[in-house]
Amino acid sequence: MRIKKEIRILGIDDSNFTKKDKKVLVVGALLRGGFWIDGVVSTYVERDGLDATEKIANMIIKARYKDLRAIMLKGITLAGFNIIDIEKLFHETKLPVVVIMRKIPDFNSIEKALTNLNDKEKRLSIIKNAGQIYEGKVHDKSDIYFQFKGISENDARELIRISSMHSNIPEPLRVSHIIATGVVKGESTKKP
Repeated sequence: MRIKKEIRILGIDDSNFTKKDKKVLVVGALLRGGFWIDGVVSTYVERDGLDATEKIANMIIKARYKDLRAIMLKGITLAGFNIIDIEKLFHETKLPVVVIMRKIPDFNSIEKALTNLNDKEKRLSIIKNAGQIYEGKVHDKSDIYFQFKGISENDARELIRISSMHSNIPEPLRVSHIIATGVVKGESTKKP
């Protein structure tokens, strides 16, 4: 993959939600590297559902961003435990997927929490299929962790590096979080 400084990356994050919410807003912010916003897309997913992969893929395909080169996710879950199948998302969109995490997930706690939901085994299978979690540093700041599909480890690291301008979280994810939170809460919060 050829990675230019202004590569177009769609960062996707969900909004704040409560246990009363059946649907949760998901926002995608299209940025050129970590510099300029070129577009915003959105969809809704079911809280604790299993429709996130399909809804995100459809959102991206309908947007027809011809110069979009990569997708970034803040973790593989949205709206509680609506788990994104990053392998399927890569195949349906034909775009590499990079997942960013602030810390390594506690898989024992996740498995315990999934006992309260339908399709526990399917959800666990999607989580395991996401692949190995890698550690990285951005601009000598605190550690981050990441997974990827459809891209090499080195290219994933480079995407993260060039799009992380103000923190260890890449700008496409920071911006999508700010927009989603601002829309739902009436104001944005600082931490994605």
